[in-house]
Amino acid sequence: MKYCPRSLFLLTFLIVFLKPTKLISQDTAASSAVTYSGFFDAYFVKNIASPLAGVNKVRVFEPTDNEFNLALGEIDFVKKAEPVGFRLDIGAGRVAGLAMTGLIQQAYVSVVVPVGSGITVDVGQFVTHMGYEVIESKDNWNYSRSILFGWAIPFYHTGARFSYPVLTNLSATLHVLNGWNQVSDNNTYKTLGLTLNYAMFPTTAIIVNAISGVEASAPIYGKRSVFDLIVTQQLTDAFSVAINADYGEERLGAGLATWKGGAGYAKYTFNAVSSAAVRYELYNDGGNFSPLSTGASKLSEITATYEYKPYDNLIVRSEVRNDMSDTPFFDGKKAPATEKSQVTLLVGAIITF
Repeated sequence: MKYCPRSLFLLTFLIVFLKPTKLISQDTAASSAVTYSGFFDAYFVKNIASPLAGVNKVRVFEPTDNEFNLALGEIDFVKKAEPVGFRLDIGAGRVAGLAMTGLIQQAYVSVVVPVGSGITVDVGQFVTHMGYEVIESKDNWNYSRSILFGWAIPFYHTGARFSYPVLTNLSATLHVLNGWNQVSDNNTYKTLGLTLNYAMFPTTAIIVNAISGVEASAPIYGKRSVFDLIVTQQLTDAFSVAINADYGEERLGAGLATWKGGAGYAKYTFNAVSSAAVRYELYNDGGNFSPLSTGASKLSEITATYEYKPYDNLIVRSEVRNDMSDTPFFDGKKAPATEKSQVTLLVGAIITF
């Protein structure tokens, strides 16, 4: 849960002293030059109940109450595969301590194999293909991450992936992985993943993800499998919606553990500097004995986020979130697991470069 000051120092050193040939967005890298981009992300969160142990339950990246935190400082280096390239994302902060390997979020080499329209092969460590939300808060509609993001799917993998444009509006990716959130495999089995990305219309996209493999080191009972569906729809220039649904299961000694949930998103952009987003989700971890269990059986949450961009490189977000349980699960001021809901207020600031 803690991050190393040395990591933060190294990240700052890289940002200040490295002199790449171009400074353009990682998403628009169009030349053979090595480009970089990055950000610093900090927040303050307050739990209205002031829980006894100071813990915000099920909040994977904001777990402690009444604290200022550096969520993540990150710098990304990219060389487009033409035909050989690479990507290196390094970071420091609370999020890095939870969802990265030391400083490394992603580190992989890429090669475009000249077969058909070109097979892109990435080998190394990369973020998971599962889920609608991502590790970087700036790239999500809400600041806090969903329960699905934190509990239903992995954060990252080490392995290889093979991507191919099947049609102009359909791409497929095969993933061969060491497992969930680990560099070295903890058993002799590989985990397989699949992504199908279909742009049904210019304003509608459907993504189907799957992952399956033995994740336990010992004793080994059966595979852990998760199926993930994402649908996004741009209704107007200002209004967008999305849904994300997950179903997972794993055979364990006590039986079949299952978890499932769904989240709906809506975002409205008022003008060039302000927008608002709402998320509502339901989550059920079934038997409550899986390695992915939150400790509660049935959860829901609703989050409202307002975003303001006074400058091109500054994002300020304010957020109110209510997490709810069907039984007393959240901590109260005087005793743990006495409340059925948890209301938090959060303010976050992100500086991009």
